[in-house]
Amino acid sequence: MCLKRLKGLNKVHLVDAGFVWTEPHSKRIKVKLTVQKEVFQSTLLQQVFVVEYIVHYNMCEECQRREAQDFWRAVVQLRQKAEHKKTFLYLEQLILKHKAHHNSLRVQECAEGLDFFYGLKQDARKMVDFLMTVVPCRYKTSQELISHDTHSNTYNYKSTFSVEIVPICKGNILCLPLKLARSLGNINQIVLCTKVTTSMHVLDPRTLQVAEFSATEYWRYPFFPLCDHRQLTEFYVLQIEPLDPTAVNGSCTNLSQKLVLADAWVVPLSELGQGDKQLHCRTHLGHILRAGDTAMGFDFTRANVNDPNLEQMKTVPDVLLVKKSYGDKKKCHKQRNWYLQSLNKEQSAAMDEAAYEKDYYDFLEDLEEDRQFRQHVNIYKNPRPVAMEMDPDVAQDKPTIGVEEMLEGLTLDDHGVATAAGQVVVDDPNEAA
Repeated sequence: MCLKRLKGLNKVHLVDAGFVWTEPHSKRIKVKLTVQKEVFQSTLLQQVFVVEYIVHYNMCEECQRREAQDFWRAVVQLRQKAEHKKTFLYLEQLILKHKAHHNSLRVQECAEGLDFFYGLKQDARKMVDFLMTVVPCRYKTSQELISHDTHSNTYNYKSTFSVEIVPICKGNILCLPLKLARSLGNINQIVLCTKVTTSMHVLDPRTLQVAEFSATEYWRYPFFPLCDHRQLTEFYVLQIEPLDPTAVNGSCTNLSQKLVLADAWVVPLSELGQGDKQLHCRTHLGHILRAGDTAMGFDFTRANVNDPNLEQMKTVPDVLLVKKSYGDKKKCHKQRNWYLQSLNKEQSAAMDEAAYEKDYYDFLEDLEEDRQFRQHVNIYKNPRPVAMEMDPDVAQDKPTIGVEEMLEGLTLDDHGVATAAGQVVVDDPNEAA
């Protein structure tokens, strides 16, 4: 191979060739050659010389494109018209578990969602197909012409897949359009979203009636949630009385068997002891709420909501309780003996760190409170010991995740970087707090 690179060697007669020793890391290859040539009749001229080669490392075209951080042929723009990041936090765990991001060149996080960049269009198409199987969404495609070779009639395009997720998350309070509510078994319009997969699962807290509708039905009757977890108010439970759901709703058949219907009298925690104006509501949390507990709910008497479906309703409940509150979120976070992995993504400077931290704590609470919700998430045991101290600001009945549900995580060095087989960044929950 070295001799083929020499020009003019075919004009002489090669007698001998051999390698000359060089330093292993010198990137030099020396070859000793002996050549002969007839200069006069019956007269041969022989010469010995050394040829030195310099080794240059080159990458193929595809590898060069992969190394260039700003080069890509396809991008998947994942967006959701919501103010919180809980949907993307859950989706990030699904992507990590199924390794759906292993072909991406880089992942960029922006205020509206995530961008996945790929070197091949078929890799981006696989990502879109994965998203369609785990979240309710729809997508559009577009192409931009980069170059065109008129001689070979070849085109070079950049493709963009714009994926829009339904703006509904677990724990949102919804006001369904009247036509959609009637198609779901004549359920009440004000419902609570309990689960989001490829379809939305809703619950009527006043009757325990459950229903489910797909993304196609949502895009047919689009609407937005009344509120998310950021607009909830903390209430103090004064009294609670369990009820029989079959006696209250004798005509309903699709009732939830895991929840307990109850009448509750509550007061905003900020107004406790200031007149104690009681508010009555019917809740689905009769199995976990007791007198003296606190719960997060939405106060319709003080809310200023502009929703066309809500304005058409004649009767609206005063309060709708969403979930039980277990105390200070940051102190609860310090007592967790587990952590989650996260994607190695580039963060935008426009990110609100305080709002993102609150969404992250709420997402961890949802994992602890719902066993079915966390069955698709890889939860790792924290190798560092966590001090489980009794804190008066944290409820003693706070749900926890058992050790049997945790996986052995990666080994961390002093800087919190994974040192064993992983191309992800591990967030230490204790340091994040």
